[in-house]
Amino acid sequence: MTNEPSEAPGHGDGSHGPLPVLALGALGVVFGDIGTSPLYALKESFVGHHPLTVDAAHIFGVLSLIFWTMTLLVTLKYVFIVMRADNKGEGGSMALLALISRKLGETKWTPAIAMLGVLATALFYGDAIITPAMSVLSAVEGLTVVNSSFESYVLPIATIILVGLFVIQKHGTAKVGAFFGPIMVLYFLVLAVLGILNLVRHPSIIGIVNPYWAVHFFLIDPKLAFLALGSVVLAVTGAEALYADMGHFGRKAISVSWLYAAFPCLLLNYMGQGALLLDNPAAAANPFFLLAPEWARLPLVILATMATVIASQAVISGAFSVTQQAVQLGFLPRLRILHTSASAAGQIYVPLVNWALLILVLLLVIGFKSSSNLAAAYGIAVTGTMVITACMMGVLTFSVWRWNPWLAGATTGLFLLIDGAYFASNATKIPDGGWFPLLVAAVTFIALTTWAKGRKIMRHYLNEGAMEVPLFIQSISHSLKRVPGTAIFLSSRIEGVPPAMLHNVKHNKVLHERIIILTIETESIPHLPANGRADVTDWGEGFYRVVWRHGFMEDVDIPAAMKTVDGCGGPISVMDTSYFLSRQTLIPSDRPGMAIWREKLFAWMIRNAETPMEFFNLPTNRVVELGSQVEI
Repeated sequence: MTNEPSEAPGHGDGSHGPLPVLALGALGVVFGDIGTSPLYALKESFVGHHPLTVDAAHIFGVLSLIFWTMTLLVTLKYVFIVMRADNKGEGGSMALLALISRKLGETKWTPAIAMLGVLATALFYGDAIITPAMSVLSAVEGLTVVNSSFESYVLPIATIILVGLFVIQKHGTAKVGAFFGPIMVLYFLVLAVLGILNLVRHPSIIGIVNPYWAVHFFLIDPKLAFLALGSVVLAVTGAEALYADMGHFGRKAISVSWLYAAFPCLLLNYMGQGALLLDNPAAAANPFFLLAPEWARLPLVILATMATVIASQAVISGAFSVTQQAVQLGFLPRLRILHTSASAAGQIYVPLVNWALLILVLLLVIGFKSSSNLAAAYGIAVTGTMVITACMMGVLTFSVWRWNPWLAGATTGLFLLIDGAYFASNATKIPDGGWFPLLVAAVTFIALTTWAKGRKIMRHYLNEGAMEVPLFIQSISHSLKRVPGTAIFLSSRIEGVPPAMLHNVKHNKVLHERIIILTIETESIPHLPANGRADVTDWGEGFYRVVWRHGFMEDVDIPAAMKTVDGCGGPISVMDTSYFLSRQTLIPSDRPGMAIWREKLFAWMIRNAETPMEFFNLPTNRVVELGSQVEI
């Protein structure tokens, strides 16, 4: 193996702070989803859509599959390999796509790799909808174990909890987040204790670590073993969060939390559930809550519900972060993004995403009514994302890290085989509910690709009539009146005269004393150093071109940014500066480009995008918008 994957020393080791503190935070946020899997993974394997006989062979077989799935997919794939692919400390599908694109440049594989990254992002939204519904519902269903008469209250209580969870998002999660770590520590300790209390009655259950039992399961019942993979994989839902949240806590903290806390506690709990089933096969109806003695079941329901709320919070925050990245990288139109913390840049709130998620989550809960029904929809998005990550890992190992070809091929092939098997098993659940996350992913994928392609086409047509700046200066600088002040024209391109400037000259027939053509460029790394962000070109006659760069996880405040730019003829006074924006009205046509329906979708997205004035934090009383019509 050659070439360390990390960009530079320290990257991937994430946030600054003591390792124990970061590890505690990671346990509270990163492992919420995978930590709540014991609520339903084993139950669905035995009483789900493809029930299994609750006997020793099947119990050992399923638990052996769960153990080796967590070992190979979470520990080996994500902790030891994928998490080394940090993009300046950040992880996740978009960060991985940006990292590969930056390293490889433009190649014949670039469009395919970009589509994989976009598809993984689209699948994430499908997962972000199902995770809150599935986890909260499965926790509240524990009430029926406490008392069967509570069954009629499960749906209303789950609905109230979910509505409350989305309503509080606008207030930020910084204060609530302070309690996440301790609660999840308690939760994982309870998992371990409950597991041990039952495990001691059947110590032989430890034998599930022998892969013989997983192989034996396939030998005695190959069809049901294959179908069971669709439920077994529920034990690792949330594995992507280890990579996606790497920028918040760092690779080392997440690895420590998994290897020394989350993994052992989860394994002990699954072993305890297995021991319980060996004693009492009827406990397969809800083995997680039946692990506890009767007096402890109601407190366990409350603790599990708190854990599922935390798991849901993590995936909702993840959806906000992914949306911000997609906007900055040019896959979504500008959206209203609010910061809920003055100190933590990652604490953001995206109203449109929040309310869309709430509506879809409630539709799921009301439509499917139980966690067992929802299990049919759960898994397809997760396994789809895992397959895509395995493909992108292949690109990394072969082309970016340049591993030995045999090692790269064997590693990629192993994970494609495992992930492919789980995806194929989950594909059988598409008619029973798996279609829902795929539908969400398909709609999201169409939106992401339509916006990216539409922007490319629109820029092409705008470039057709563009004039070079030196020629423009030569032709009009001495023939028009110059008025006091500074005019900043925003331009999406680094060449040519912005349409707003042409319209201003055409209709107002004046030029300001100082003209700055400003282009904001998003780099394929999450954060840039404070210095060296701006490139300034002085064309004379009071004309300047400024290209200002930022990372794809950073917000842009143009007035603040321009205060840091030198070489533009002196300081820029806010009260002496006007900002000119171009606003295009798109007219769908039969010109080559996209299908008419996609052109209409792109035009609708442009009309409903956040205005540049709000997105770039421009002063409202210093902005002038000049519009034009563009056929695409």
